Amino acid sequence: MAQNGGEIEQRLKALGFTLPQPAAPIANYVPAVVTGNLLFISGQLPFGADGTLAPAHVGSVGRVVSEQDAVKAAALSGLNCLAQAKLHIGDLARVSRCVRLGGFIHCDADFTRLAAVMNGASDLIGSALAEFGAHARSTIGVAQLPLGACVEVEAIFEIAG
Repeated sequence: MAQNGGEIEQRLKALGFTLPQPAAPIANYVPAVVTGNLLFISGQLPFGADGTLAPAHVGSVGRVVSEQDAVKAAALSGLNCLAQAKLHIGDLARVSRCVRLGGFIHCDADFTRLAAVMNGASDLIGSALAEFGAHARSTIGVAQLPLGACVEVEAIFEIAG
């Protein structure tokens, strides 16, 4: 069964999200690579629609950033993965499955609810892609992320011809 890119964007809209303009890389890398039938999305920060990081999404989870705000940041990072996917393959209808998400959470050493934070991205991708959104995942805590962001999410999508 094929995806419908418009339906994916409608599901996002029902969740209160609109695909933003994809962010340009902030260092020496490309935002996405297609090889075979896989699309690898480089780590995406929780940039808002205005292209900036909200103050609530900067800093260490558990000390500066609340868990609730970190979950929202993870969702935005996942949304930015979808925006990169659309830019690089032309239509979200070509996404035949989310294969894997990787999450990096900037957190204090004693913050252990990493999985709960990463659920923000997993829930968004799962809702947007419906039955094609179930994915493998890893989540790790880190001491720092680019621009001081509290979350970064990377993705691997299977794509159809």
